[in-house]
Amino acid sequence: MFDTNEDRKKMEEVINRFKEEMKKVRTGRAHPDMLSGIKAEVYGQYMPLNQVANITAADATLLVVTPFDPSNIQAIANAIRADQSLGLNPADDGRVIRVPIPALTEERRKEIVKNASAKVENAKVALRNIREDARKAVKIAEEMSEDVKKRAEKEIEDLTKEFNDKVDAEFKTKSEEIMKL
Repeated sequence: MFDTNEDRKKMEEVINRFKEEMKKVRTGRAHPDMLSGIKAEVYGQYMPLNQVANITAADATLLVVTPFDPSNIQAIANAIRADQSLGLNPADDGRVIRVPIPALTEERRKEIVKNASAKVENAKVALRNIREDARKAVKIAEEMSEDVKKRAEKEIEDLTKEFNDKVDAEFKTKSEEIMKL
Protein backbone atom coordinates (compact mmCIF):
# COMPACT_ATOMS: atom_id res chain seq x y z
CA MET A 1 0.00 0.00 0.00
CA PHE A 2 1.18 3.53 -0.78
CA ASP A 3 1.89 5.71 2.27
CA THR A 4 0.66 9.32 1.99
CA ASN A 5 1.76 10.38 5.49
CA GLU A 6 4.90 12.07 4.19
CA ASP A 7 2.87 14.00 1.61
CA ARG A 8 0.33 14.97 4.29
CA LYS A 9 3.15 16.38 6.45
CA LYS A 10 4.50 18.42 3.54
CA MET A 11 1.02 19.77 2.79
CA GLU A 12 0.49 20.67 6.45
CA GLU A 13 3.76 22.63 6.32
CA VAL A 14 2.41 24.54 3.31
CA ILE A 15 -0.80 25.31 5.21
CA ASN A 16 1.14 26.48 8.27
CA ARG A 17 3.32 28.75 6.09
CA PHE A 18 0.19 30.09 4.42
CA LYS A 19 -1.44 30.85 7.79
CA GLU A 20 1.70 32.72 8.86
CA GLU A 21 1.55 34.76 5.64
CA MET A 22 -2.12 35.54 6.26
CA LYS A 23 -1.28 36.84 9.74
CA LYS A 24 0.94 39.46 8.11
CA VAL A 25 -1.89 40.71 5.90
CA ARG A 26 -3.28 43.90 7.32
CA THR A 27 -6.92 43.97 8.35
CA GLY A 28 -8.06 47.17 10.03
CA ARG A 29 -6.78 46.46 13.51
CA ALA A 30 -3.29 46.83 14.87
CA HIS A 31 -1.51 43.51 15.30
CA PRO A 32 2.20 42.99 16.10
CA ASP A 33 2.51 40.40 13.29
CA MET A 34 1.88 43.19 10.77
CA LEU A 35 5.52 44.19 11.21
CA SER A 36 6.96 40.66 11.25
CA GLY A 37 8.20 40.84 7.65
CA ILE A 38 10.18 44.05 8.18
CA LYS A 39 13.95 44.00 8.62
CA ALA A 40 15.87 46.97 9.99
CA GLU A 41 19.53 47.68 9.32
CA VAL A 42 21.18 47.67 12.74
CA TYR A 43 24.77 46.91 13.71
CA GLY A 44 25.71 46.74 10.02
CA GLN A 45 23.25 43.99 9.04
CA TYR A 46 19.54 43.53 8.41
CA MET A 47 17.66 41.98 11.31
CA PRO A 48 13.97 41.15 11.81
CA LEU A 49 12.15 43.76 13.86
CA ASN A 50 11.23 41.29 16.59
CA GLN A 51 14.97 40.72 17.25
CA VAL A 52 15.76 44.38 17.79
CA ALA A 53 12.57 45.65 19.42
CA ASN A 54 9.48 44.70 21.37
CA ILE A 55 6.28 45.18 19.35
CA THR A 56 2.92 45.56 21.10
CA ALA A 57 -0.57 46.67 20.12
CA ALA A 58 -1.52 49.52 22.45
CA ASP A 59 -5.07 49.51 21.08
CA ALA A 60 -6.91 48.66 17.85
CA THR A 61 -5.31 51.56 15.97
CA LEU A 62 -1.80 51.84 17.42
CA LEU A 63 1.33 49.71 17.49
CA VAL A 64 4.13 50.57 19.90
CA VAL A 65 7.67 49.51 19.00
CA THR A 66 10.18 49.68 21.87
CA PRO A 67 13.77 49.17 20.66
CA PHE A 68 16.08 47.13 22.88
CA ASP A 69 18.82 49.63 22.05
CA PRO A 70 17.51 53.25 21.79
CA SER A 71 20.31 54.12 19.32
CA ASN A 72 18.51 51.98 16.70
CA ILE A 73 15.27 53.95 16.89
CA GLN A 74 15.84 55.86 13.63
CA ALA A 75 16.81 52.74 11.64
CA ILE A 76 13.70 50.91 12.87
CA ALA A 77 11.40 53.84 12.05
CA ASN A 78 12.94 54.12 8.57
CA ALA A 79 12.48 50.38 7.95
CA ILE A 80 8.78 50.59 8.86
CA ARG A 81 8.32 53.69 6.71
CA ALA A 82 10.14 52.05 3.76
CA ASP A 83 7.68 49.13 3.52
CA GLN A 84 5.22 50.64 1.05
CA SER A 85 2.87 47.64 1.11
CA LEU A 86 1.83 48.54 4.67
CA GLY A 87 1.56 52.28 4.10
CA LEU A 88 2.45 53.17 7.69
CA ASN A 89 4.01 56.38 9.00
CA PRO A 90 5.75 55.83 12.35
CA ALA A 91 6.57 58.61 14.81
CA ASP A 92 9.23 58.36 17.53
CA ASP A 93 9.80 60.31 20.72
CA GLY A 94 13.36 59.12 21.33
CA ARG A 95 12.35 56.11 23.45
CA VAL A 96 9.51 54.38 21.59
CA ILE A 97 8.09 54.37 18.09
CA ARG A 98 4.35 54.82 17.74
CA VAL A 99 2.84 53.43 14.55
CA PRO A 100 -0.74 54.62 13.99
CA ILE A 101 -2.81 52.26 11.85
CA PRO A 102 -5.00 54.35 9.56
CA ALA A 103 -8.53 53.23 8.77
CA LEU A 104 -8.78 51.34 5.51
CA THR A 105 -10.71 52.72 2.57
CA GLU A 106 -12.91 50.40 0.51
CA GLU A 107 -10.43 50.63 -2.37
CA ARG A 108 -7.48 49.76 -0.11
CA ARG A 109 -9.41 46.80 1.36
CA LYS A 110 -10.01 45.40 -2.13
CA GLU A 111 -6.32 45.87 -2.98
CA ILE A 112 -5.30 43.99 0.19
CA VAL A 113 -7.66 41.11 -0.67
CA LYS A 114 -6.17 41.02 -4.18
CA ASN A 115 -2.64 40.85 -2.75
CA ALA A 116 -3.71 38.11 -0.34
CA SER A 117 -5.15 36.11 -3.24
CA ALA A 118 -1.64 35.99 -4.73
CA LYS A 119 -0.53 34.22 -1.54
CA VAL A 120 -3.41 31.78 -2.00
CA GLU A 121 -2.16 30.95 -5.47
CA ASN A 122 1.38 30.43 -4.18
CA ALA A 123 0.10 27.99 -1.55
CA LYS A 124 -1.94 26.09 -4.13
CA VAL A 125 1.05 25.86 -6.46
CA ALA A 126 3.10 24.40 -3.60
CA LEU A 127 0.34 21.84 -2.95
CA ARG A 128 0.20 20.92 -6.64
CA ASN A 129 3.97 20.43 -6.69
CA ILE A 130 3.73 18.03 -3.75
CA ARG A 131 0.91 16.20 -5.55
CA GLU A 132 3.00 15.88 -8.73
CA ASP A 133 5.98 14.52 -6.82
CA ALA A 134 3.75 11.95 -5.13
CA ARG A 135 2.20 10.94 -8.46
CA LYS A 136 5.64 10.45 -10.00
CA ALA A 137 6.62 8.27 -7.05
CA VAL A 138 3.51 6.13 -7.62
CA LYS A 139 4.17 5.81 -11.35
CA ILE A 140 7.76 4.59 -10.92
CA ALA A 141 6.97 2.20 -8.06
CA GLU A 142 7.45 -1.20 -9.69
CA GLU A 143 6.29 -3.35 -6.76
CA MET A 144 2.73 -1.93 -6.95
CA SER A 145 -0.05 -3.42 -9.05
CA GLU A 146 -2.16 -1.18 -11.31
CA ASP A 147 -5.12 -1.33 -8.88
CA VAL A 148 -2.95 -0.17 -5.99
CA LYS A 149 -1.48 2.61 -8.14
CA LYS A 150 -4.98 3.84 -9.06
CA ARG A 151 -6.02 3.82 -5.38
CA ALA A 152 -2.85 5.67 -4.40
CA GLU A 153 -3.45 8.33 -7.07
CA LYS A 154 -7.01 8.77 -5.80
CA GLU A 155 -5.69 9.15 -2.23
CA ILE A 156 -3.24 11.79 -3.41
CA GLU A 157 -5.99 13.66 -5.25
CA ASP A 158 -8.27 13.55 -2.20
CA LEU A 159 -5.43 14.79 0.00
CA THR A 160 -4.69 17.65 -2.38
CA LYS A 161 -8.37 18.62 -2.51
CA GLU A 162 -8.60 18.54 1.29
CA PHE A 163 -5.66 20.93 1.66
CA ASN A 164 -6.82 23.19 -1.19
CA ASP A 165 -10.13 23.49 0.67
CA LYS A 166 -8.23 24.47 3.84
CA VAL A 167 -6.41 27.21 1.94
CA ASP A 168 -9.71 28.47 0.49
CA ALA A 169 -11.39 28.46 3.91
CA GLU A 170 -8.50 30.37 5.49
CA PHE A 171 -8.55 32.93 2.68
CA LYS A 172 -12.34 33.32 2.86
CA THR A 173 -12.12 34.02 6.59
CA LYS A 174 -9.30 36.51 6.11
CA SER A 175 -10.98 38.34 3.21
CA GLU A 176 -14.22 38.68 5.22
CA GLU A 177 -12.17 40.07 8.10
CA ILE A 178 -10.49 42.57 5.75
CA MET A 179 -13.72 43.69 4.08
CA LYS A 180 -15.59 44.11 7.39
CA LEU A 181 -15.93 47.77 8.31
